[in-house]
Amino acid sequence: MRHDDPLVPFDRNDLHPDDPAASGRGFGSERDPARLVFFSDAVFAIAVTLLVLEIRPPPDTRHLLHGLAALWPSYLAYAITFLLIGQVGANHHVMFDHIRSADRTVLFLNTVLLMDIAFLPFAAGVLAAAFGTGHGQRTAVVFHGMAFLLAAILFNLIWDHARHDQRLLGTTIDSVGSRAISRRFRLALVWLGTGTLLGALLPVLGMAVIAAFIPYY
Repeated sequence: MRHDDPLVPFDRNDLHPDDPAASGRGFGSERDPARLVFFSDAVFAIAVTLLVLEIRPPPDTRHLLHGLAALWPSYLAYAITFLLIGQVGANHHVMFDHIRSADRTVLFLNTVLLMDIAFLPFAAGVLAAAFGTGHGQRTAVVFHGMAFLLAAILFNLIWDHARHDQRLLGTTIDSVGSRAISRRFRLALVWLGTGTLLGALLPVLGMAVIAAFIPYY
Protein backbone atom coordinates (compact mmCIF):
# COMPACT_ATOMS: atom_id res chain seq x y z
CA MET A 1 0.00 0.00 0.00
CA ARG A 2 1.30 3.49 -0.84
CA HIS A 3 1.61 5.74 2.21
CA ASP A 4 2.50 8.85 0.23
CA ASP A 5 -1.03 9.16 -1.14
CA PRO A 6 -2.98 11.58 1.09
CA LEU A 7 -6.24 9.91 0.06
CA VAL A 8 -5.19 6.50 1.36
CA PRO A 9 -5.54 5.99 5.14
CA PHE A 10 -2.26 5.23 6.94
CA ASP A 11 -2.12 1.89 8.73
CA ARG A 12 0.97 1.11 10.85
CA ASN A 13 0.33 -2.61 10.36
CA ASP A 14 1.16 -2.18 6.67
CA LEU A 15 4.77 -1.28 7.54
CA HIS A 16 7.60 -3.78 7.39
CA PRO A 17 8.64 -4.94 10.90
CA ASP A 18 12.16 -3.62 10.35
CA ASP A 19 10.91 -0.12 9.49
CA PRO A 20 11.74 2.23 12.43
CA ALA A 21 8.32 3.84 12.06
CA ALA A 22 6.68 0.48 12.69
CA SER A 23 8.28 0.20 16.11
CA GLY A 24 7.29 3.70 17.13
CA ARG A 25 10.92 4.80 17.39
CA GLY A 26 10.54 7.50 14.75
CA PHE A 27 14.07 8.76 14.14
CA GLY A 28 15.39 5.49 15.53
CA SER A 29 17.05 4.96 18.89
CA GLU A 30 19.07 1.91 17.81
CA ARG A 31 20.95 1.22 14.61
CA ASP A 32 23.38 -1.17 13.00
CA PRO A 33 26.86 -0.40 14.42
CA ALA A 34 28.66 -1.19 11.13
CA ARG A 35 29.13 2.47 10.16
CA LEU A 36 30.30 3.29 13.68
CA VAL A 37 32.97 0.57 13.43
CA PHE A 38 34.11 1.78 10.00
CA PHE A 39 34.41 5.35 11.25
CA SER A 40 36.26 4.19 14.38
CA ASP A 41 38.73 2.20 12.27
CA ALA A 42 39.44 5.35 10.25
CA VAL A 43 40.18 7.34 13.42
CA PHE A 44 42.49 4.59 14.72
CA ALA A 45 44.33 4.57 11.38
CA ILE A 46 44.73 8.35 11.35
CA ALA A 47 45.93 8.40 14.97
CA VAL A 48 48.71 5.85 14.39
CA THR A 49 49.72 7.69 11.22
CA LEU A 50 49.99 11.01 13.04
CA LEU A 51 52.32 9.44 15.60
CA VAL A 52 55.23 9.42 13.19
CA LEU A 53 54.82 13.16 12.60
CA GLU A 54 55.91 13.70 16.21
CA ILE A 55 59.39 12.44 15.26
CA ARG A 56 61.37 15.39 13.93
CA PRO A 57 64.50 14.82 11.78
CA PRO A 58 67.79 15.95 13.38
CA PRO A 59 68.56 19.56 12.43
CA ASP A 60 72.33 18.91 12.28
CA THR A 61 73.04 16.52 9.41
CA ARG A 62 76.81 16.82 9.93
CA HIS A 63 76.44 14.44 12.87
CA LEU A 64 73.42 12.59 11.55
CA LEU A 65 74.08 9.24 13.21
CA HIS A 66 74.39 10.86 16.63
CA GLY A 67 71.30 12.95 15.95
CA LEU A 68 69.25 9.92 14.94
CA ALA A 69 70.39 7.99 18.02
CA ALA A 70 69.44 10.92 20.24
CA LEU A 71 65.85 10.54 19.06
CA TRP A 72 65.42 7.28 20.99
CA PRO A 73 62.72 8.77 23.27
CA SER A 74 60.64 9.59 20.19
CA TYR A 75 61.12 6.06 18.82
CA LEU A 76 60.12 4.57 22.16
CA ALA A 77 57.04 6.77 22.56
CA TYR A 78 56.07 6.01 18.96
CA ALA A 79 56.39 2.24 19.34
CA ILE A 80 54.59 1.98 22.69
CA THR A 81 51.75 4.30 21.68
CA PHE A 82 51.34 2.69 18.25
CA LEU A 83 51.08 -0.79 19.73
CA LEU A 84 48.72 0.36 22.47
CA ILE A 85 46.43 2.01 19.92
CA GLY A 86 46.60 -1.24 17.95
CA GLN A 87 45.41 -3.11 21.03
CA VAL A 88 42.60 -0.61 21.52
CA GLY A 89 41.53 -1.12 17.91
CA ALA A 90 41.63 -4.91 18.24
CA ASN A 91 39.58 -4.88 21.43
CA HIS A 92 37.17 -2.42 19.85
CA HIS A 93 36.47 -5.06 17.19
CA VAL A 94 36.11 -7.77 19.84
CA MET A 95 33.50 -5.63 21.60
CA PHE A 96 31.51 -4.67 18.53
CA ASP A 97 31.58 -8.19 17.14
CA HIS A 98 28.96 -8.88 19.80
CA ILE A 99 27.03 -5.59 19.82
CA ARG A 100 24.17 -5.95 17.34
CA SER A 101 22.64 -2.49 17.90
CA ALA A 102 24.08 0.87 18.90
CA ASP A 103 21.81 3.31 20.71
CA ARG A 104 22.51 6.99 21.34
CA THR A 105 24.45 6.25 24.52
CA VAL A 106 26.81 3.89 22.68
CA LEU A 107 27.25 6.44 19.89
CA PHE A 108 28.09 9.20 22.36
CA LEU A 109 30.51 7.12 24.44
CA ASN A 110 32.23 5.86 21.30
CA THR A 111 32.59 9.44 20.08
CA VAL A 112 34.33 10.40 23.34
CA LEU A 113 36.54 7.32 22.98
CA LEU A 114 37.59 8.42 19.48
CA MET A 115 38.26 11.94 20.77
CA ASP A 116 40.64 10.40 23.29
CA ILE A 117 42.32 8.24 20.63
CA ALA A 118 42.88 11.28 18.41
CA PHE A 119 44.58 12.97 21.38
CA LEU A 120 47.16 10.20 21.85
CA PRO A 121 49.74 11.45 19.30
CA PHE A 122 50.02 14.63 21.37
CA ALA A 123 50.43 12.59 24.58
CA ALA A 124 53.16 10.57 22.85
CA GLY A 125 54.91 13.79 21.83
CA VAL A 126 54.84 15.06 25.41
CA LEU A 127 56.29 11.75 26.62
CA ALA A 128 59.10 11.82 24.06
CA ALA A 129 59.98 15.45 24.87
CA ALA A 130 60.15 14.75 28.61
CA PHE A 131 62.45 11.75 28.27
CA GLY A 132 64.51 13.57 25.66
CA THR A 133 65.21 16.54 27.93
CA GLY A 134 65.20 14.63 31.23
CA HIS A 135 62.67 17.02 32.74
CA GLY A 136 59.01 16.44 33.59
CA GLN A 137 59.16 12.69 33.17
CA ARG A 138 56.73 11.94 36.01
CA THR A 139 54.15 14.34 34.64
CA ALA A 140 54.60 13.03 31.11
CA VAL A 141 54.14 9.37 32.11
CA VAL A 142 51.05 10.19 34.17
CA PHE A 143 49.68 12.31 31.31
CA HIS A 144 50.28 9.52 28.78
CA GLY A 145 48.92 6.84 31.12
CA MET A 146 45.79 8.81 31.93
CA ALA A 147 44.98 9.14 28.24
CA PHE A 148 44.97 5.35 27.90
CA LEU A 149 43.22 4.93 31.23
CA LEU A 150 40.40 7.12 29.93
CA ALA A 151 40.12 4.84 26.91
CA ALA A 152 39.83 1.84 29.25
CA ILE A 153 37.12 3.59 31.28
CA LEU A 154 35.14 4.32 28.13
CA PHE A 155 35.49 0.71 26.96
CA ASN A 156 33.98 -0.45 30.24
CA LEU A 157 31.16 2.07 30.04
CA ILE A 158 30.26 1.07 26.48
CA TRP A 159 30.38 -2.66 27.23
CA ASP A 160 28.49 -2.42 30.52
CA HIS A 161 25.77 -0.39 28.84
CA ALA A 162 25.53 -2.78 25.89
CA ARG A 163 25.39 -5.93 28.02
CA HIS A 164 22.78 -4.58 30.44
CA ASP A 165 19.93 -7.10 30.15
CA GLN A 166 21.68 -8.32 26.97
CA ARG A 167 19.57 -5.66 25.24
CA LEU A 168 22.12 -4.55 22.63
CA LEU A 169 24.08 -7.80 22.31
CA GLY A 170 23.65 -10.31 19.53
CA THR A 171 23.35 -14.08 19.65
CA THR A 172 27.11 -14.53 19.12
CA ILE A 173 27.76 -14.39 22.87
CA ASP A 174 26.12 -15.74 26.00
CA SER A 175 26.18 -14.42 29.57
CA VAL A 176 29.35 -16.38 30.37
CA GLY A 177 31.23 -14.87 27.43
CA SER A 178 29.87 -11.44 28.28
CA ARG A 179 31.22 -11.67 31.81
CA ALA A 180 34.59 -12.87 30.48
CA ILE A 181 34.93 -9.75 28.32
CA SER A 182 33.89 -7.60 31.27
CA ARG A 183 36.68 -9.11 33.40
CA ARG A 184 39.17 -8.48 30.61
CA PHE A 185 38.16 -4.85 30.28
CA ARG A 186 38.21 -4.28 34.05
CA LEU A 187 41.69 -5.76 34.25
CA ALA A 188 42.78 -3.07 31.79
CA LEU A 189 41.55 -0.44 34.26
CA VAL A 190 43.64 -1.89 37.08
CA TRP A 191 46.71 -2.46 34.89
CA LEU A 192 46.81 0.97 33.29
CA GLY A 193 45.84 2.66 36.55
CA THR A 194 48.72 0.90 38.34
CA GLY A 195 51.20 1.91 35.64
CA THR A 196 50.02 5.50 35.77
CA LEU A 197 50.35 5.69 39.56
CA LEU A 198 53.80 4.10 39.45
CA GLY A 199 54.79 6.64 36.80
CA ALA A 200 54.18 9.41 39.33
CA LEU A 201 56.86 7.83 41.54
CA LEU A 202 59.22 6.04 39.14
CA PRO A 203 58.65 7.10 35.53
CA VAL A 204 60.64 4.26 33.96
CA LEU A 205 58.83 1.61 36.03
CA GLY A 206 55.47 3.16 35.22
CA MET A 207 56.19 3.04 31.49
CA ALA A 208 57.43 -0.54 31.81
CA VAL A 209 54.15 -1.61 33.43
CA ILE A 210 52.09 0.20 30.78
CA ALA A 211 54.21 -1.30 27.99
CA ALA A 212 53.77 -4.79 29.48
CA PHE A 213 50.06 -4.36 28.76
CA ILE A 214 50.85 -4.84 25.05
CA PRO A 215 52.13 -8.45 24.99
CA TYR A 216 49.60 -9.55 27.65
CA TYR A 217 46.62 -8.38 25.60
